[in-house]
Amino acid sequence: MNETLEVFGKDAVFEQKNVSKLIENTLGKAPVILFRYCQLGFWLFSCLISYTTLTLWYGQYDLPHFAHIIVQAIMGLVLSLLLQKAFLKAWHFSNTYRFLLGLLLIIIFSLIWTLGRMYAFTLMTEEKDIWWNFGGWYFTGIFIFTSWSAMFHGVIYYQLLQVEHQILLNAEKKSQEEYVMRIQAQNIARDAQLKMLRYQLNPHFLSNSLNAVNALIEAQENTTAQKMVVSLSQFLRYSLDNDPNTKVPLQQEVKALYLYLEIEKVRFGERLDFDLSLDGNAEKALIPSFLLQPIIENSMKHAVAKSEDGGKISLLANIAQNNLCIEISDSGDSTSGQKPSAKAKGVGLDNIQKRLTALYPNKHILDFEWRPEGGLKTIIQIPFETTA
Repeated sequence: MNETLEVFGKDAVFEQKNVSKLIENTLGKAPVILFRYCQLGFWLFSCLISYTTLTLWYGQYDLPHFAHIIVQAIMGLVLSLLLQKAFLKAWHFSNTYRFLLGLLLIIIFSLIWTLGRMYAFTLMTEEKDIWWNFGGWYFTGIFIFTSWSAMFHGVIYYQLLQVEHQILLNAEKKSQEEYVMRIQAQNIARDAQLKMLRYQLNPHFLSNSLNAVNALIEAQENTTAQKMVVSLSQFLRYSLDNDPNTKVPLQQEVKALYLYLEIEKVRFGERLDFDLSLDGNAEKALIPSFLLQPIIENSMKHAVAKSEDGGKISLLANIAQNNLCIEISDSGDSTSGQKPSAKAKGVGLDNIQKRLTALYPNKHILDFEWRPEGGLKTIIQIPFETTA
């Protein structure tokens, strides 16, 4: 219990010595009122026991004997209040010290109470020769004050248990609040990271597109340049209208890809070929918005743009074992006949890896394979989710 009081002292900022003040300030007036009720009830009960087991047994029905029961209870109440203060003063000492001190105080206070009530009995009644039975009176006094001490400690320990319980509840509540705040902070940080990764893509794509428009203008292909600007405007509008942190159906992502390919069609014309195949419920599967565009852009850069005959890009999506599986492959660079370095995939594919890690920790696959016939195959596997 000393350890418990140390906890109370830390949480309630009270010294161990002032236990009564600790309880009163921690739980308000309720403990004080409860102890007063217990005090009053204890001594009223002692009056009842004394009257029914002694006074009635010996046929002492007169007023002096009844009044003596009330007087001795009042004396006991006063002495118990003093004993209470002594117990509280010694509360911060060791259990052994408190136990020995408690026994000594019970013996002393029982002696004082026994002498006082025996003397009052001789004054209030006609019975004078009672001192020969001092041992019996004293034994009763020790029993009464031992019982009172047990009641006192029971009430105190009950109140301290209530305080400890309240402290644990407050600590648990605070811990839950901190946990919720930590989760919210992590979500905010993850959203900020995803936005940062997403916003790295648009400037990269925009720079390439504007360079292409500039080249068309220099070549005086104004009509083609105008068509490309309109397509670029539509694609950027779509990009702005969609939160980069949200997940969209694959079918919607494919529509965004077609907007992007319309822009690239202006640059490459018939040299660009795109093949799409969505199996089963794949078109309803949710994926992070603009997840595929950087992969297609990478194929444009390393396959279509570098090949004299252009190239082909294929997208295949299906559902397998409750996962959405997406394969994007290109025909590769037909001029060099060499595989691009794995380090040359660019910031777009690196950002895809980071976005998938943030959204699907330990639940995704992002792999790159070089096809025997040439070209790069990108494999993405994420949990199958739908809006329904």
